[in-house]
Amino acid sequence: MQTTLKSPVTLTGAGLHSGRPARITLNPAPEDSGIVFRRTDVTDRDSLVPARWDATEHVPLCTRLVNPAGTSVSTVEHVMAALAGLGVHNALIEVSGPEVPILDGSAAPFVKAIVKAGLQSLDAPLMVLKVLKTVEVVDGEARARLEPSDGLTIDFEIDFADEVIGRQHRTLNMANGAFVHELCDSRTFCRRSEVEFMQSNGLALGGTLENAVVVDGSAVLSPGGLRHVDEPVRHKMLDALGDLALAGAPILGRYVGNRAGHTITNKLLRALFATPGAVEWVPCSDGTMQKLPGVGVSLADLDAVA
Repeated sequence: MQTTLKSPVTLTGAGLHSGRPARITLNPAPEDSGIVFRRTDVTDRDSLVPARWDATEHVPLCTRLVNPAGTSVSTVEHVMAALAGLGVHNALIEVSGPEVPILDGSAAPFVKAIVKAGLQSLDAPLMVLKVLKTVEVVDGEARARLEPSDGLTIDFEIDFADEVIGRQHRTLNMANGAFVHELCDSRTFCRRSEVEFMQSNGLALGGTLENAVVVDGSAVLSPGGLRHVDEPVRHKMLDALGDLALAGAPILGRYVGNRAGHTITNKLLRALFATPGAVEWVPCSDGTMQKLPGVGVSLADLDAVA
């Protein structure tokens, strides 16, 4: 069955790139609505922006959605990951500006708010996307691949020169609340030199040591250090889940990313839907439902991200 939120939840914070304050409210939505953003500050054109792979505009550092009228919403990947990781299929997300607030740099604040609000089942069957053929996209040293599988697995590898990051690899079956327990509190990360360069060019103006893991060689500059020894690769997996959620339905497949980012994951979805026979829509059986992210998550699971 499809799900939505039982009640609205609201969070406020600054946008990572603009630094401007923003308010976001996640509202219940009826069956077959999918995930849709609405810019509450836009009144002169269509303010609704669907959370879909074919509404994505390729920009550096984040995932941006844009509708035919030119209305856009940036940095949607963390809230999309929270919704996908908790098995929310329908929601109307109201945002007071062009960017979703970054909060603490992870998906944990969204997860906590959604779980506390609770979910409700809708009287409508759930369709899922079953990967039938392996599809791969390569861009320089970065690559991303989707392979057939009976559930969703994310396999990710990164390799950075910074000693504190280095080479990290992790594989995770996303069933049984794995997103909540293993990934949702992992924050976005960057080098200090990158932060300085971006801010000197008018980017990442809302970035601080409190909403990102900032590293410099062998040092972690953010207070408290890392939440996990492999927090960077966990965050990349979080981003991948959020970007895959733009497929419009849960995916049954194995995602393999190597130095992959937002753009290449979106290109992978485009390749998946453009490849004849690579994917099909199938009804979600009770057995399959148990393999999807979010099934069985409760308030007790919040202890993992308290």
